[in-house]
Amino acid sequence: MTSSTARLTVGDPAPPFALPDATGQTVRLADFAGQRVVLYFYPRDNTPGCTKEACAFNAVRDELSTHKAQVIGISPDSVTSHEKFAAKFGLTFPLLSDPEHVVAEQYGVWQEKKNYGRTYFGIVRTTFIIDEQGRIARIFPNVKVEGHAAQVLQALAEMDQKAKQE
Repeated sequence: MTSSTARLTVGDPAPPFALPDATGQTVRLADFAGQRVVLYFYPRDNTPGCTKEACAFNAVRDELSTHKAQVIGISPDSVTSHEKFAAKFGLTFPLLSDPEHVVAEQYGVWQEKKNYGRTYFGIVRTTFIIDEQGRIARIFPNVKVEGHAAQVLQALAEMDQKAKQE
């Protein structure tokens, strides 16, 4: 395993992807052309932080849609794990399976981590807002779950304001 070398910045084209969702259907970034995408990477289904983050995004789906945004979660978990996770918590947005962490590496979020003195590679919790043109509009690195959905909504509202001024 190697650490990600991708270092995306605001304004970069979002790397395209095609991954299976919780039903096994392939979801592509291109499916959301002309829309904003809130793309969040999380370490693992059914862990406390990841569950809280997923439920927070699920709770604000209507507000996200008023900003013309679709939320998508990506983790290394299997399709089956995502299916159970979505059912258990009533999640209604796509959870995509990236078991070989190919997309995570493209987005620069597969990195070396340390936990209790142990070094390993995994997902660094990160959210990207992708604009209607398919470019990175905002990056939230090393996300702290508490209040994060509100931060994303605020960023989308700021994007709306900027669009009105142009």
